Amino acid sequence: MARVRLSSVKKVYPGSVTAVDNFNLDVPDKEFCVFVGPSGCGKSTTLRMIAGLEDITGGDIFIGDRRVNDVAPKDRDIAMVFQNYALYPHMTVYNNMAFGLKLRKFPKKEIEKRVQEAAEILGITELLNRKPKALSGGERQRVAVGRAIVRKPQVFLFDEPLSNLDAKLRVQMRVEISKLHSRLQSTMIYVTHDQTEAMTMGDRIVVMKSGEIQQVDDPVHLYNKPTNKFVAGFIGSPGMNFIEGSVQIESGAAWFNEGAFRLQLPAEKYDALQNHNNEAVVLGMRPEDLWTPENAPEIQKTNHIEANIEVVEPMGSETYVYLNTGKSHFIARVGANVHPRAGERQTFALDVEKSHIFDAKTTQRLA
Repeated sequence: MARVRLSSVKKVYPGSVTAVDNFNLDVPDKEFCVFVGPSGCGKSTTLRMIAGLEDITGGDIFIGDRRVNDVAPKDRDIAMVFQNYALYPHMTVYNNMAFGLKLRKFPKKEIEKRVQEAAEILGITELLNRKPKALSGGERQRVAVGRAIVRKPQVFLFDEPLSNLDAKLRVQMRVEISKLHSRLQSTMIYVTHDQTEAMTMGDRIVVMKSGEIQQVDDPVHLYNKPTNKFVAGFIGSPGMNFIEGSVQIESGAAWFNEGAFRLQLPAEKYDALQNHNNEAVVLGMRPEDLWTPENAPEIQKTNHIEANIEVVEPMGSETYVYLNTGKSHFIARVGANVHPRAGERQTFALDVEKSHIFDAKTTQRLA
């Protein structure tokens, strides 16, 4: 397997449309790296440049110690799994998986050995004599992955491979690909627009927006320490709540003032905010960090707000409560034992220890 490195990589399409700009990333050997972001952010374009399917406008791409800018895709020693499977409909599963090896003139016994090994890993041995039209979506995706495995490449590239599957099968295949990575100990780069896939699968996650990297981090740090408002809102389901207001510094303490309510912020945020008195900011709160007062930790009982309950969504193990203060709208994620009703006005406590303060203009996290 191999390290993948991108240095100042850029992609500009005709008409001066910049799809990827100043992309710098080092993916160590054996890492599972996930590119995530909204549609059109440049993640698939970046993956295709690594594969050699898109020419780069500027910068350098290295696979292992080799600069591959001018190396043909077939000579980069990578294998790519596409969203639409890209299987040959007239070939059996066996021949689909073996086709690339036959083109490379591998001995027949070696081809059979590799195909059988990959089929056993993926649990598709009994499907080898079938054609793609006789397979389900999940089975076709396994065949596409198997075709990549038999190559034994330095790097696996996945371009939204699960987006055509139903929700239950996506979860199953997510687990299977993660297990496959553990078993093969290979370098994998995986593109998705689904932040749940990114959080559950990636050793590290690259969050992209408008062709630029916003943050590269492991899932825990990405969730708890987002670098800006975009990352904070994109990662997490439901997404982070954002409440507009201002900072007030009084008697050595920092406060957040929304207008209808004020919250005293933790002492450790004071240092970061003391020079931002009366400046416009945005308070970020995860839905799970709001409670009804009886369920709130003792330390949080002084930081609370009153809000009108607009919608209640029971989810089984938890409940989503949509709230409105008159100025701000946000969501609380509460336990199934809490039974709020739409139309009521209720008090909610906030865990300000876990809050985030973002600059209203730059959107960067201040504290």
